[in-house]
Amino acid sequence: MARKTVERNISYDDVRRVYYVSMDMGKDKEGRRLKRYQTYRTLHAARAGLREFLIHREQELNTPKHSLTLADWLESWMDNIVRPTRAETTVYGYQKIINNHVLPGLGHFPLLKLTPMDIQQYYIQVQQNANLSSNTLRRHHDLLTAALRAAVRQDKLLTSPMDRVEPPRPQQKEASYYRPEELKRLYTLLEGHPLELCAKLAGSLGMRREEICGLKWESIDFQRQLLYIREARTAFGATVVQKETKTRSSVRTLFIPDDVVRLLQAEQNRQSQKLKDLSQFVVLDHKGLPYSPNALSLAFTRFVRKNDLPRVTLHGLRHSFATVASFQGVPLFDIGKALGHATPATTGKIYTHLVDHTHEDTLLKVSDALK
Repeated sequence: MARKTVERNISYDDVRRVYYVSMDMGKDKEGRRLKRYQTYRTLHAARAGLREFLIHREQELNTPKHSLTLADWLESWMDNIVRPTRAETTVYGYQKIINNHVLPGLGHFPLLKLTPMDIQQYYIQVQQNANLSSNTLRRHHDLLTAALRAAVRQDKLLTSPMDRVEPPRPQQKEASYYRPEELKRLYTLLEGHPLELCAKLAGSLGMRREEICGLKWESIDFQRQLLYIREARTAFGATVVQKETKTRSSVRTLFIPDDVVRLLQAEQNRQSQKLKDLSQFVVLDHKGLPYSPNALSLAFTRFVRKNDLPRVTLHGLRHSFATVASFQGVPLFDIGKALGHATPATTGKIYTHLVDHTHEDTLLKVSDALK
């Protein structure tokens, strides 16, 4: 007896007592329809088999087909997505990671065959071979996450292997800083020194070194004693660029204390007398040129060593500002606003010693109340 159709793509053979499932495999090169048949003992099993085939077939049809390696995709991603939309500093940082680490370690892998385990092994190898910190390795993770998610959006991958990769755990570095008495000593030693103004912009106003280097006279309102932070001077490799501040929250207005106002006015007078034309920039090196952030940090570090001071960097003066503010009872929220942090959580994460100090005060108050 002939097979009888039970439902679409399923027929029953009452002699052999089996169900046949017709599976459409598409067409061959000549355009002929290709079919495969699978038998099942029960109608339930036949239906399940057909569903599984249709799901697999749908995935197969939608799966990207190309021969791109990860190196090929990263080159395309950088040229067409990153460079047109990101800051030069970001492009430089990404390209450095790609050239120095990702291409030698993963570049040869076909994009469609790259697995989460391949990437986890890369993290282990690059950390061992290049002795990278987990914080640096986290930047590799963020780069690969952005690149492979872009590959999904551009239909080069069905899913990103980064969705199943365990990210490196960042290590929170303890901020180095001066306590109030140490900061006072630094200020005393810096009196009349070319670095005095820079140190006070960092230690008394909490400015980043890039913000100090990028500060222009037009951003200072002497009459109202206000300083507007809108730009930053950033270095990448041998190139220094003037750009917008780090984030939207970094754009802020700061009150200028009297001693800093006097230093700013003295520097403006000095530039007017010494230079043919007043510079746009507030902070200049010994050649009368705007400082690069790295050069300014190096100059400050040399001063600290020469004067046998505790080893705190120029950025550490920003941490010192936060510490002194905390000692004066300023809430963490207000400290973060002055520093240009996006959220109080950012401030708390960086300045754990401030939170610990607050805990100490809290516990002592409870203890005193119970005596």
